[in-house]
Amino acid sequence: MLRALFTGATGMQAQQINVDVIANNLANVSTIGFKKSRADFQELLYETIIPAGAPSAQGNQIPTGLQIGAGVRPASTSRIFTEGEFKRTDNELDVAIEGDGFFQVTLPTGQTAYSRSGAFKVNSTGELVTSEGFRVTPGVTIPTTALNVTIGTDGTVSVINAGSTAPTTVGTLTLVKFQNPAGLNSVGRNLLLETTASGAPLTGTPGTQGFGTIAQGFVENSNVKVVDELVALIEAQRAYEINSRTVQTADEMLRTVSDLKR
Repeated sequence: MLRALFTGATGMQAQQINVDVIANNLANVSTIGFKKSRADFQELLYETIIPAGAPSAQGNQIPTGLQIGAGVRPASTSRIFTEGEFKRTDNELDVAIEGDGFFQVTLPTGQTAYSRSGAFKVNSTGELVTSEGFRVTPGVTIPTTALNVTIGTDGTVSVINAGSTAPTTVGTLTLVKFQNPAGLNSVGRNLLLETTASGAPLTGTPGTQGFGTIAQGFVENSNVKVVDELVALIEAQRAYEINSRTVQTADEMLRTVSDLKR
């Protein structure tokens, strides 16, 4: 009965983490380029009371044995990199990736971060930056004489300058991809960092070598589906209640035992 108390408690703790992950998904339902996460769990150790295959008193072999588990524990949170829906903005600096790949940005520390969010801006010097002011890598500078900006599906950034009708190329957006994108480290602000688990980044031109293409005037919405998350939330809530009932039942059984001496 004491085992059931602790086992039920592990289930409640696991579902609390599950709810936390779902809550973060729902909170970011409108975050551009956000990728939802899923909590993964593992069963804990088992106590083997009778091993499978042990001989019985009659000389036969026990086919299944007797094991009692100790509960569950959170194992990881897996980020799901399915593509979100595209939203048309008609903003010439908004871009979305159709397919595989990440944009590169340079942090103030000089470290390179990666993002699916293509809601770019220009800073005071005309450099293409994120909403946080981090510079896009490789650098792209829009001249003050530019009348309009065109970003091709291959990432080529060109402008039409005042007094000219011929486009001028001012830079190129490249993409990177990873062997294991789920291994990237999320640091907030729509940014991911390379880890040993993700592998080294592979840089390429949009539309080649399996990289996605660039769509100008669009942004990629979050891939969170509200209905799916609400269903998962209900399941987590019910699982939490069931595990709490396990704790209550074990407590009632202990109370019954303690009342035997009266």
